[in-house]
Amino acid sequence: MHELLTRLGLDRDPRVIPASDAGDGSIVSVNPATGLPIAGVRLDNADAYEQTITRSQEAFKRWRTVPAPKRGEVVRQIGNAYRDCLEDLGSLVSLEMGKIKAEGIGEVQETIDIADFAVGLSRQLTGITMPSERPLHAMREQWLPLGPMGVITAFNFPNAVWGWNAMLGAVCGDTMIWKPSLIAPLTAIATNNIARDIAKDLGHEGVFELVIGLDDEVGERMVADRRLPLISATGSCRMGRRVGAVVAGRLGKCLLELGGNNAVIVEADADLDMAVKSTVFGSVGTCGQRCTSSRRLFLHESIADGFCDKLVSAYGTIRIGDPLDDNTLVGPIISDDAAAQFESAIALAKQQGGEVLAGGGRVDPAGLPEPLRKGSYVQPTIIRAPGSNKLPVAQEETFAPILYVFTYRELEEAIAMQNSVDQGLSSAIFTGSVRSAGRFLDPSGAGSDCGLAYVNLGTSGAEIGGAFGGEKDTGGGRESGSDAWKAYMRRQTCTTNFGDEFALAQGIRFE
Repeated sequence: MHELLTRLGLDRDPRVIPASDAGDGSIVSVNPATGLPIAGVRLDNADAYEQTITRSQEAFKRWRTVPAPKRGEVVRQIGNAYRDCLEDLGSLVSLEMGKIKAEGIGEVQETIDIADFAVGLSRQLTGITMPSERPLHAMREQWLPLGPMGVITAFNFPNAVWGWNAMLGAVCGDTMIWKPSLIAPLTAIATNNIARDIAKDLGHEGVFELVIGLDDEVGERMVADRRLPLISATGSCRMGRRVGAVVAGRLGKCLLELGGNNAVIVEADADLDMAVKSTVFGSVGTCGQRCTSSRRLFLHESIADGFCDKLVSAYGTIRIGDPLDDNTLVGPIISDDAAAQFESAIALAKQQGGEVLAGGGRVDPAGLPEPLRKGSYVQPTIIRAPGSNKLPVAQEETFAPILYVFTYRELEEAIAMQNSVDQGLSSAIFTGSVRSAGRFLDPSGAGSDCGLAYVNLGTSGAEIGGAFGGEKDTGGGRESGSDAWKAYMRRQTCTTNFGDEFALAQGIRFE
């Protein structure tokens, strides 16, 4: 562990201190796999936040004047720097957050991919031209840098979500102030330091700033700060409501990517082996702590029993343990508090008539190697709803590996049940029918009401290129690909009179 922190330069960062030295004004990053401390991290206070804002504002005045393709070159070099430390940085994600190493590396690869995407985008920040109704007039739109922006991220993706925002924001001409989760501060420090140092070496100091602090001390200041025209926040729906209300109160811009109670529908004509594999990854990947995790499964009644048997069999092969071990498929849940919430949801589901088909509790520490016995491990769990399909607990998102199974007779019934929850992030259908796929993706909006809709693949594992985000309580924000870059810029309509006469629109005469 010490060698990993050293290779990433964390032993030289003044924020990082020995865990034994942590006290007031600092926190301890804990490895959820072992329950042991990794290192202490000094917290920023209100004065430090003000200094960060000042640096970011001054840097923005310079950065916005750099041509966008030149900004893209800075981002290109940042992406290459992440390539050079891909395995180390991915391992740090796993060490601090608990997802398996393959997923940790995959997360850093997402930041590399979005950097590549942003480099190309830096030559395509285009507006449109429009015909003017007035003779000898020209109309066009241009997109301009927005300003210093606040990025608030959650523990479950401590690298990639910042990357989605920061790489696009940077080529758009914005500067970034990142407030990461206090659960995974070391990943944030290492990630930000790499981008900061590359930009600084190329003559662009202050583009990437990091502030690590308590919500009361730093978070509330950030969301209320009129000097930050955009706040991009990823986290719980509860957090998003608070951020959205405060930012709206100052008429700022908000980009929210919040929770998801995601569903998979499996039709009778589906490729069942593919559906099983995708559902298992979607429900247990990252120990069920993805916003896109599969939480509800709707099976056509004619295949329900057999499909459940396949799922239970697959769950029986899942290897739970050290996330840095290449043989592990599921690592720990983030904390004992999260494990307690997992247990409470299962108890409530049982009270409501649900039948536990697999899992159902914590992993017995005695069955784990000695270093892992103080970690937080739970069993990926399948709960089948009663015949009446009434399982109110499934209407709420539990950030844990619990999959609730329901049956349906008609596809419209399944789509309606899928859409019945407050969130609208990710959705999936497995089917061999063009008609069923078409109804699920109905262009009238009568199908899936989610921001992400997949046919013959699971709810989890979005790729760079498509806009990522969801509707309803998920917040409505879009990050990553497509035209998500527009959130980081302001639009300006430009009209030029290149004639010799004064002219008004709408035929108005003023003579």
